[in-house]
Amino acid sequence: MSTLSPLQTSPDFSLAFRLLQPVPAQPQACLVLLHGVGGSETNLADLASDLPPNTLVVLARGPLTLGPEQFAWFRVAFGAQGPRIDAAEAESSRLTLIRFVEQLQTAYGVSPQRTVVAGFSQGGIMSASLALSTPERVAGFGLLSGRILPELEPHLAAPARLHQLQAFVAHGTADSKLPVAWAERADELLTMLGVAHETRLYPMDHGISAATHADFLAWLHKVLPAQ
Repeated sequence: MSTLSPLQTSPDFSLAFRLLQPVPAQPQACLVLLHGVGGSETNLADLASDLPPNTLVVLARGPLTLGPEQFAWFRVAFGAQGPRIDAAEAESSRLTLIRFVEQLQTAYGVSPQRTVVAGFSQGGIMSASLALSTPERVAGFGLLSGRILPELEPHLAAPARLHQLQAFVAHGTADSKLPVAWAERADELLTMLGVAHETRLYPMDHGISAATHADFLAWLHKVLPAQ
């Protein structure tokens, strides 16, 4: 039965994290999961179900503390004009996350071509931010009830660097936090950039449904086929 490790903190890693146990002795793939604003690294553990035992599953904790067991990648306020972010914090977290994934790949001997990063809401935003700015670092990313930040535009990699990247976009048609238009915009942008992707819409609010979970795992198995 899978469990989570104690929280790992080390100067060798730029973020605190937990590992799904048992940890494979020689990982053949890596899935990095990122929580949403106000959540914690344990929130997405269920997404790692039914993965091959040689997959290293990393649940990262956002660098900002909002309260007891409440963390974030950047501060955001929701108003009539939509979400307003702290762009400096978002950029700092993007760079920190890039370093963290590099550190994981070095420490556990997993190649970028066998690494996927995915997240819910703000975690999905960070997954897209990492992958679309440094596509050589991962094979693909999952954007689950999230969005691609307009502020990311100056950091987007050229389409020629993005052709091997794969993406999974999932969103609720009744999302009251991030309206489904954000998924439609993401779909259009990824098409324009030439990023191979699947976009799935679900009759749900802001969350991850059983159908979302199943479709994400099916996509993940294609991006990281068992070895």
